[in-house]
Amino acid sequence: MVIYLPGDQREPQAAAEPSFDELTPREIVVELDKYIVGQAAAKRAVAVALRNRVRRQKLPPELAEDVLPKNILMIGPTGVGKTEIARRLAWLAGCPFVKVEASKYTEVGYVGRDVESMVRDLVETSIDMVREEKLDEVAERAEQAAEERVLDLLLPASPQPPTETDATTAIQTESHRRDQADRTREKLRVQLRDGKLDHRLVEVEVRERSMPAFEIISNQGVEEMDVNIKDMLSGLFGQQKKRRRMTVAEAFDYLIQEEENKLIDMDQVTRLAVERAEQMGIIFIDEIDKIAGRESGHGPDVSREGVQRDILPIVEGTTVNTRYGMIRTDHILFIAAGAFHITKPSDLIPELQGRLPIRVELTALGEADFVRILTEPKNALIKQYMALLETEGLKLNFTEDAIATLARYAVMVNEQTENIGARRLHTILEKVLDEISFEAPELKKKNVKVDGAYVTKQLADIVKNQDLSRYIL
Repeated sequence: MVIYLPGDQREPQAAAEPSFDELTPREIVVELDKYIVGQAAAKRAVAVALRNRVRRQKLPPELAEDVLPKNILMIGPTGVGKTEIARRLAWLAGCPFVKVEASKYTEVGYVGRDVESMVRDLVETSIDMVREEKLDEVAERAEQAAEERVLDLLLPASPQPPTETDATTAIQTESHRRDQADRTREKLRVQLRDGKLDHRLVEVEVRERSMPAFEIISNQGVEEMDVNIKDMLSGLFGQQKKRRRMTVAEAFDYLIQEEENKLIDMDQVTRLAVERAEQMGIIFIDEIDKIAGRESGHGPDVSREGVQRDILPIVEGTTVNTRYGMIRTDHILFIAAGAFHITKPSDLIPELQGRLPIRVELTALGEADFVRILTEPKNALIKQYMALLETEGLKLNFTEDAIATLARYAVMVNEQTENIGARRLHTILEKVLDEISFEAPELKKKNVKVDGAYVTKQLADIVKNQDLSRYIL
């Protein structure tokens, strides 16, 4: 029996999805189920945390200020969906979201990233989100203005004719000249919209920032600096204007960007973005188990407890200095995650444990879960490979036993080597489809069936050789 999975043809457009504010915890879980298999307890926890943010917004301001987010600690092996749950949650809510790895941070005084940079990254993400929304709002007006400017380049204003001695004749001549120019302009507008003028060359005045060469010496990375040096110096050194020849298509795109920048009020964008980051931001701290060990006093892990103590005020609620002003972290939702193979949550310092009150354990994935992961989610791996190869005109079909065999080998390799969860499916599928992917453009037979026997043929020898499988799978 051959399974023709959805994705090899366009599905009918679904009705408009309910807004985030209208989603109940149960509906949030249903949305997460479209992308993540299993892990019901973790989905329930994040759904309630997200819903509580909506409930808080409906409270009187003086009471809402005291309602703090219930931060979450996810415990589970790698590759079971911890990061994906947090990422999809942020996407669903339209919240600013950043994922950071705790192991990248070091205690103040050591070489490494400052923990406050996670808040700065969140604000930058929020700025980008709000700016994109504002761009969508002004896109039509910007395109219209850019179109007029391109037409001005294509049809420069003609010089004024000599003044007529007879006033009536002068008025008639000027009226005729304007009518003719308007007709020509409208003809050019039609050709421009049809793309017939895309390759014609025009001269556009572009602005270039003249920045002196200088070197910054700092014990922090440039991205950590609160002051944007280039923005500060641009006002000092100004901008130079230069005329550049480019095609009409390039000029149109450039002028659209210029008009968008004119129409967007960046002060308003910054204000809205900062508020959104403070009230709706989500920071996902991965690999928190890597800093869970207590102080050993020497060696590379000497600052682990120090990192925890630096993270503590951020999670508890403090004010962080950014290039956009001071940002409060009191109402940012923190989701921490770790495998905790060697350490355990109780190895975190007690103060940090207390700031992560909701604990959820994610279970390891089995063969049945892998079968579902391969086929059920909207972005399932098999659907992705089918869509990729369809661009070559190749129809790829997986049988039920092929999917079951893929899942069985994934579990087998996870047991024999390192257990990396669902990520193992990526390496398994790449190996199985390596030959088909390589030869797809030249294959004369455009309908390819992948069955259990083909999967076994591609994987059996590698899986038997454990030393080889450790490197290849």
